[in-house]
Amino acid sequence: MSVQALRKETATLPGARPAAAGGPPPGVAGGPPPQAWTGVETGVEGREEEFGKSMAVVLKTLKNTKPYAHEINDALIKARLQAMQFAKDHGLMEEYVAHDIRTMKPLTNIMKGLVEKSGQAEIALIGIFDRTACHYQLCLETESGPGMRRWRSPFARVLAATHRIGQFDLTEEWIHENWTRPRLLGYAEAIGVEMRVSHWQPDGWLTAEVD
Repeated sequence: MSVQALRKETATLPGARPAAAGGPPPGVAGGPPPQAWTGVETGVEGREEEFGKSMAVVLKTLKNTKPYAHEINDALIKARLQAMQFAKDHGLMEEYVAHDIRTMKPLTNIMKGLVEKSGQAEIALIGIFDRTACHYQLCLETESGPGMRRWRSPFARVLAATHRIGQFDLTEEWIHENWTRPRLLGYAEAIGVEMRVSHWQPDGWLTAEVD
C-alpha cells in the first residue's frame, strides 16, 4: 500500500487515533488540521510490554543458527514431530488422528452451525486456516483464494537437521498422507462440507479446496 493510500482523512479511517491528549483539538489554533491523519491502531495498544517480550523471543530464535538456522515455529515443529514419531513407532497413528479430530469437536461444531446458517462452505477454510494460530504459527507460508487455501509443508528444515542425528525417521510425504491430510478431511466431515485435499506434492505446496 502506498503512503498516499495510507494518508486518508481521519473521518474515513475507523481505526485512526485522535490527536494527542492535552493538545488543542483539530481545527483550533495550535492544533492539527481538521482532518489530520494521525495513524492507525496496531492492535497491541496497552500490550506494549508483551509485544516487546515477543519480539525479543523472535530475534533470539532467528539468531540461533547452529547447528541450523531456526525458524520461529521451531519448537512447535519439534513438539509435533515427537508426538507423530511416538504414534508411528507404536502403530497408533490412526488413533492419534481420531483423537485430534475429537478434541476439535467443540470448534468444528461451531463452524458447522455457521456453515448451515449461511450456506457458505468457505467458513470451513476460514476456521481451519485463517483464524487459528494452530495453522499460521505452524505453517509460515499460506496463500488464500476463494474456496482455496495453499500452504507449504513446514517440516523440511527440522527434519533435515534431525535426520542427520537419527532423532526422527519421518518424511514430509509420510506426515502429509498420514497426519495432515486425514485430519483436514476429518475436520471437513465434522463441519459438514466437502473438502478436497491434495496428496503430497514434490515441491511441498499443498492445497485444500471447497465449493
